[in-house]
Amino acid sequence: MLKGSLQLRQGMSLKMTPQLQQTIKLLQYSSLELQNQIQNMLLENPMLEHEENFEYSQDIVESDGDDYDVPEMHDGDPIPEDMQMDADWQDVVDLPMPTPAASKPAESDYNFLENQDGGEADLQTHLLDQLALTSLSDNDLTICYTLVQMVKDDGYLENTLEHAHESLPAELEIELDEVEAMHNLIMHLDPVGIGARDLQECLMVQLLETDEAWERTEDAKLLLKDHFEALGKQNQAELMKKARLDEERLLDALSLIRELNPRPGSQIGTRNIEYIAPEVYVIRANGKWIASINPELAPSLQIQETYAGMIKRRDGSEQNQYLREKLQEARWFLNSLTSRNDTILKVAHAIVKRQQKFFDEGEKAMQPLILKDIAADVEMHESTISRVTSNKYMQTPFGMLEFKYFFSTQMEASDGDNTSSRAIKALIRELVDEENPQKPLSDNKITTMLGAEKGIKVARRTVAKYREALQIPPSNERKRII
Repeated sequence: MLKGSLQLRQGMSLKMTPQLQQTIKLLQYSSLELQNQIQNMLLENPMLEHEENFEYSQDIVESDGDDYDVPEMHDGDPIPEDMQMDADWQDVVDLPMPTPAASKPAESDYNFLENQDGGEADLQTHLLDQLALTSLSDNDLTICYTLVQMVKDDGYLENTLEHAHESLPAELEIELDEVEAMHNLIMHLDPVGIGARDLQECLMVQLLETDEAWERTEDAKLLLKDHFEALGKQNQAELMKKARLDEERLLDALSLIRELNPRPGSQIGTRNIEYIAPEVYVIRANGKWIASINPELAPSLQIQETYAGMIKRRDGSEQNQYLREKLQEARWFLNSLTSRNDTILKVAHAIVKRQQKFFDEGEKAMQPLILKDIAADVEMHESTISRVTSNKYMQTPFGMLEFKYFFSTQMEASDGDNTSSRAIKALIRELVDEENPQKPLSDNKITTMLGAEKGIKVARRTVAKYREALQIPPSNERKRII
């Protein structure tokens, strides 16, 4: 029979302190989420306030190109004994109580209208708002409302005009030609071409609104109206023959048609715009590219001295204990913010150091890079690098790029060097841009050229996959006959 017993065992386990948990949480935040968290802390914790004339110090400096000096973050220290405390409550009761800085931003930094989120109307609402400003009759508005509800997200009608006519109330005695008239009105709303029944009609309506030169516009209308099928095949020789246009006029008309929008509904979004602020800037200094923290996202916070001075060390009252807890919470939060920025800057330094060629020559010079490489450089775990690079951005000479943009798999080259998959995509794009439109390059030909000219070993199916990822049509669809 088994007997129950008590045993004492000694072991070790990893336990995350509250401050470490907070640091990891802040590390995952995007710049927008971080600013929201800072505002919430300013509202909830009276011990925090904005620091005036704050300047962030770039603590991480590249000393010799290899080593980084990074300040360490220590676990939550106890409240220092030399802090000015034990003040008498009567000494501060008559002082004006400062309010947290987040309750009302500085007037120079605050614009009421700029900071309001009015949302973004969907396509139907956008059209109905325009119709509300017209002087249409009740019957016409009913027709327009029915047609607007039939418009899909891409801007085209989901059903025929006959179907819309049949769905109208019979007692209104509306004729089909009235529906056609209101349909024509809707297509001339913003964006022009909205509610068209097909691509041909959509482009024709946009041409009617164009201010381009008369001859160029008339040639484009001729191609769309009478030679739309040949236009879709991009057979320039056939178009020149049927439309009786010389090469110069044909190319001029085709250029105008390509400027039109085949999906007018895409101009009206259905989601709120999310603004992105870069965590770091990449600049050139002393002949090298380096990363610099965005000072606007630096932790410009400090402890509120008036409230901190109200703490009594030997007072066990509930109010005093509350202030002590808020002070410790504020100090932890400040340490976590500093640790977050230092870690992001350290990782950014490592990425920029490995991608110097990219910043000099562009995407085709991108070096292969994985999380493990950066983790080894900065002596951190891969999971930490993953948190740092998610939803974090850096402003570069090539625009604002996500940290993860610089990570890509490697392909073997004949010279023994490894090539980034992103660099291969850039080379494929370059080859396609320079190809003869009458004899576009097939995937096999691109594979051969990459091997012969660039020394890159890559399979044809890989080239096809990369081409599709770049949204480049196959060679038969890129061919233009002149």
